[in-house]
Amino acid sequence: MIKVIAIAVWICAATLGAVFYSFQAAGERGVGKTPKPMLGGLDYVKTDVISVPLIRNSSIDGYFLTKLVYTVEPEQIKKLSIPAEALITDQVYTYLYSNPQIDFTKKATIDLDAFRAAIRDTVNTRVGANLVHEVLIDQVNFLSKDEIRDNWLRRKKNETAPEMTKSVKGH
Repeated sequence: MIKVIAIAVWICAATLGAVFYSFQAAGERGVGKTPKPMLGGLDYVKTDVISVPLIRNSSIDGYFLTKLVYTVEPEQIKKLSIPAEALITDQVYTYLYSNPQIDFTKKATIDLDAFRAAIRDTVNTRVGANLVHEVLIDQVNFLSKDEIRDNWLRRKKNETAPEMTKSVKGH
């Protein structure tokens, strides 16, 4: 009986020693890689859809629609006296109106990297701190005035079609 207890104690001690040794060895070598800056400590904040009317020659050409995601440090964003989304929206408007050479009907004039960098840099300059680390594009669209009108007409046609069938059947 004593032999069985001694063997059980020996197995437990050997197992604990092996586990302890493996954790020590793994800690020295570093099992996992150190997290990249984008993976640790930053919050990802999504904006609502930002809709900017694009005006050319005193008329609306269409609407630039975008949904952005930006990364910020939680401590920094808590210090703001105005909402960060308001700053981002203002900078999107400012960027688009200060760069009238951008033609959304031609893909060659659209530089999304410059757009993201400009939003990040101008917000950080305005705040006076490194608030926004990265601006990511979740969605970007441009709807021309004609596309909006066509969608409205199609929707209006679909709304009136059921009414027309009701009046024909009831007549």
